[in-house]
Amino acid sequence: MSNEITDEGVELKIISPDVIYQQDKAIVDMQVATAKQFPRSIKKAVENAITTVTMDVETANSCTYSVPRGGKSVTGPSVHLAKILLQYWGNMRVETKVIGIDAKHVTSQAIAFDLETNVAIKVEVKRSVLTKTGRMNDDMITVTGNAANAIAMRNAIYAVIPKSVVTKVYNEAKKAITGDVSDQTKLINRRKQVFDGFRETYGVAEAEILNAIGLAAIDHVSPDDIVTIIGIGQAIKDGDTTVELAFRTIRDSANSDEYNQCASDMAKINSKET
Repeated sequence: MSNEITDEGVELKIISPDVIYQQDKAIVDMQVATAKQFPRSIKKAVENAITTVTMDVETANSCTYSVPRGGKSVTGPSVHLAKILLQYWGNMRVETKVIGIDAKHVTSQAIAFDLETNVAIKVEVKRSVLTKTGRMNDDMITVTGNAANAIAMRNAIYAVIPKSVVTKVYNEAKKAITGDVSDQTKLINRRKQVFDGFRETYGVAEAEILNAIGLAAIDHVSPDDIVTIIGIGQAIKDGDTTVELAFRTIRDSANSDEYNQCASDMAKINSKET
């Protein structure tokens, strides 16, 4: 390590990469040792996660994510659920950052490291920075980079935590989302509640919601479809899509590329065998 004085009189400390490596290694070694000393209880982790995701409807709603594509939707566990699982799974180290921005894409990288089992997964996600009118401005590129970071983090966490654990917690969240639909009358009331809420919040008509999930009539909406609709709403809240894109825009080639990429991410998560 050496010191330099700039023209402005500011002292800069120049640290050798070897020093940084040794510092990071020491931190990781300490975390691994702690993880070995205090191993997780899978049962307790699952129970605590379920308690959290079912504590209220708003939390449950945040646990699902839906990407509408051409009258169909790809639905799966969201980054919010990933963060909840991460907290209770414990003994994990997760890092995410934007590693590149070029003329067409922003690239994000996330690393999830299970300190207890010594399993580490690195994931990279690319997102387009092009629009129909040209390249995004710097602010929008930053927003896109943050979105890519969230997706990369989600993918990495779900690649490390066993699928059986994710599925168990996610299924409980879905039950909380749909509510009590044990008979036809309750299902009808829940459908109406969801559709009325979307009309009031987003100004979308019944036909637009049905078109987004590929159904002809509200009577065909199942409990799983309710989860999908709520997931679209969560994607809008998170800034991953807009009301226009989700419910009204006819997909052009650029939009199709965007949705296909998002759908591909979700499909990989849903099919991940761990």
